[in-house]
Amino acid sequence: MKPGEYYHDGPELEINAGRTTVQLKVTNTGDRPVQVGSHFHFFEVNRALVFDREQAYGRRLDLLSGTAIRFEPGDVKEVQLVDFSGERKVYGLNGLVMGQLDDPTVRKAAFQRLKDGSFGNEPSK
Repeated sequence: MKPGEYYHDGPELEINAGRTTVQLKVTNTGDRPVQVGSHFHFFEVNRALVFDREQAYGRRLDLLSGTAIRFEPGDVKEVQLVDFSGERKVYGLNGLVMGQLDDPTVRKAAFQRLKDGSFGNEPSK
């Protein structure tokens, strides 16, 4: 059995079907490897990872549950992110969001914390 693998007797399912996805280029500018798990809010990952964090807000890696991507120092990788579903509440992690993702007040505060915390951010052109 593989991480995230699930067996059922019903019809075949397509994971994340119909959810919006985005592709982002991510650069590890740090001096240590960074590993990001499949369900971590990508907006809040390690500050040494540089990418368009606005595009990552409310999204996670489009990977099987229990898997991860590792970024070695200097690595540049393309990742695919998918929208969170359900109640879309995020707490903890790096403490940037702390609430409901679609609440404009929570979003504004998250971007201010991002800026204040010197997280790597490179808006798309």
